[in-house]
Amino acid sequence: MAKNPKRPRDPNQLAKMIVDIATGEAENEKPQEKDPAAVALGKKGGAARAKSLTPEERKAIAEKAAKERWKD
Repeated sequence: MAKNPKRPRDPNQLAKMIVDIATGEAENEKPQEKDPAAVALGKKGGAARAKSLTPEERKAIAEKAAKERWKD
């Protein structure tokens, strides 16, 4: 299933986009194909980073995230 294009937030631009699609002047554009190499790298991201960090570094990152999450 293809994603729909991002719709403008401005009501006037949205109305123009709808009219353009309805009259055939603009079509619902399909998203561009992703680069397979970039997709492969993205799938490894978090796991590869977690493997490269020491337990102390992971703990420091977790503590920082917890402080940000629970700060007033």
